[in-house]
Amino acid sequence: MRIGIIGFGAIGQTLYRLIGEHVPAVVVAGVMDRADRLQELRSQLPGMLVVSDVDSLLAQKPALVIECAGHAVLQQTGPAVLEAGADLLVASVGALADPVLEKLLADAAASGGARVHIPAGALGGLDVLGAARFAGLDSVTYISNKAPRAWKGTPAEGMVDLDNLTEATVFFTGDARTAALMFPQNANVAAATALAGLGFERTRVMLTADPAATGNRHRIQARGAFGEIDVTILGKTLPENPKTSMLAPYSLVRSLVNLTGAIAVA
Repeated sequence: MRIGIIGFGAIGQTLYRLIGEHVPAVVVAGVMDRADRLQELRSQLPGMLVVSDVDSLLAQKPALVIECAGHAVLQQTGPAVLEAGADLLVASVGALADPVLEKLLADAAASGGARVHIPAGALGGLDVLGAARFAGLDSVTYISNKAPRAWKGTPAEGMVDLDNLTEATVFFTGDARTAALMFPQNANVAAATALAGLGFERTRVMLTADPAATGNRHRIQARGAFGEIDVTILGKTLPENPKTSMLAPYSLVRSLVNLTGAIAVA
């Protein structure tokens, strides 16, 4: 399978390395990033096509494009990818909390005969949550617990004194749509939980800053006719970006393995 990668930051670079190690059936046909990074990336990736516009990437005829560049870039490039007939694997899942973008991507996918793939990211349990939706879900709550430094540069700075916390503090409680749009670099998992379960409005979210946190802790609690779910994941962060769980690029690799392997564990 020929693929393209949009965004070559912490997630994109880790993903590129992991593809070479774990997914021999995948060939990276090109990488897209900002124009001011092209010279740097061409030196880093000798022989690789490195471009700054999506049309040049799509000219390589990838069957799948992986977005690792953030909400704004997904909005700018996602519809074009899908309309060209290439599937799109989305790292910035929280961007789909914007109903306008969600419809744009859905319409583009229908027009191009393509699909949008949503990875589980740093979270476990989305498979069973998705099954429970059909069995009968009454409530879903996603709880995020991260170190204060992971919330730096976000609206959390105006909600809680991140530099002087002495105990775990919940600074946001609300629905998944609000959480994903307010905290685009931190709440992708909240969006994935909503998409798998009850939707953005009916999925409750609690965001916590914890000075004792040793990683990013994600928890899903759900109840319904099927029974109860209580799943907790404690993941380490990417050294290059404390806002991102280490499992995020590995989840993208798992999606590629499922798309190219003879046997896929859904």
